Amino acid sequence: MSTPIEITTQRLLLRQWRDSDREPYAALCADPVVMRFFASTLSRAGSDRDIDAWRGDIDNRGWGNWAAQTRDSGTFIGYIGLSVPRRALPFMPCVELGYRLAEAHWGKGYATEGSKAVLRLGFERLGLEEIVSFTTRLNLPSRAVMERVGMVNANEDFDHPAYPEGSAMRRCCLYRLSRERWLRSEDAARGFD
Repeated sequence: MSTPIEITTQRLLLRQWRDSDREPYAALCADPVVMRFFASTLSRAGSDRDIDAWRGDIDNRGWGNWAAQTRDSGTFIGYIGLSVPRRALPFMPCVELGYRLAEAHWGKGYATEGSKAVLRLGFERLGLEEIVSFTTRLNLPSRAVMERVGMVNANEDFDHPAYPEGSAMRRCCLYRLSRERWLRSEDAARGFD
């Protein structure tokens, strides 16, 4: 067991999951707009499995996909964090940057702000050599976040097994960010606390 890490940014707190997060996270995962680039929406049992797995990751390693809330109101907005993918993917082993926010919190820069802080933690505190992120090629909003935080399209597209054969979303793109590249970035130089 490790001490769970929390990350504070100017506007966000990334923290361990609470039982009170279950209902809003289930609503987020059942929203067809939020989940439009995923293979399907999630049932309550599926969203609870996510929370249980991520809570375990944070308890065991200190880090994972954290519950994200706004600092000013304490409102739960989704998750932002790092994880080791549970599916076998062609570029494994890896650590993945991921995020999913409720639609009401889109367009405010929260995914970018939280992701930059998570990358800082991954490279500076955890000593990771590389962090990846991926999504269906059609998910331009998520790809834009990856690019804003300094990740680079690796041009290593792959078929994600979560999507059925023939689905337009099955072809995914992989983004990478090396520790070396991150250390040369403006984000590494200035910080985001």
